[in-house]
Amino acid sequence: MLIAPSLLSCDFSKMGSEIERMDKAGADWMHLDVMDGHFVPNITFGAPVYKTVRPYSDKPFDVHLMITDPLRYIDDFADAGADMITFHVECDSPIEETIEKIKSRGIKVGLVIKPDTPAEAVFPYLDRLDLVLVMTVEPGFGGQSFMADMLPKVTAIRRECEARGIELLIEADGGIGEATIAQAAAAGVDVCVAGTAVFKADDAKKAIENLKALCN
Repeated sequence: MLIAPSLLSCDFSKMGSEIERMDKAGADWMHLDVMDGHFVPNITFGAPVYKTVRPYSDKPFDVHLMITDPLRYIDDFADAGADMITFHVECDSPIEETIEKIKSRGIKVGLVIKPDTPAEAVFPYLDRLDLVLVMTVEPGFGGQSFMADMLPKVTAIRRECEARGIELLIEADGGIGEATIAQAAAAGVDVCVAGTAVFKADDAKKAIENLKALCN
């Protein structure tokens, strides 16, 4: 299991040092939630802020675009140093064109589905993706409760990939912690986004180690 701390739960006044802290604690990826206040009812940070914190870790940066028109901003985040860009299948941008734009920049690409969106919505695009992110809370705010009834989507996506000989990673985001990560792992999740569970822990390194141990 890979653990990707969500910067949504960090202290924004010292984001660079928070990234360094997670890096030293054993994080596998850094997860950055980009919200536009339109696609979801919250606003976080954009590419200029992201660019300033990119030098604080050489771990892969996983940029999750919760925005209405992601295609418009791909170059901005690519230029800022994104390693992976995921965007929502529910967005207004043309899905195939956005996928190809991300791939043209040499960046891994993923699609995200909200809780009300069925797993089948991503099936037409699986052979062009590196990642599928299944939201296990309603996107927009951190600290929400894990929605276990989203896990059958993970299993359905995994089965579809196996049936078609497709290899990709499945990520889960929302409410992941010691009480829920084993369920996610059992369903077939490869990458867990963890916010409060690691950033608010007394010992982030121990928290990440515990999360991984619970998956075994």
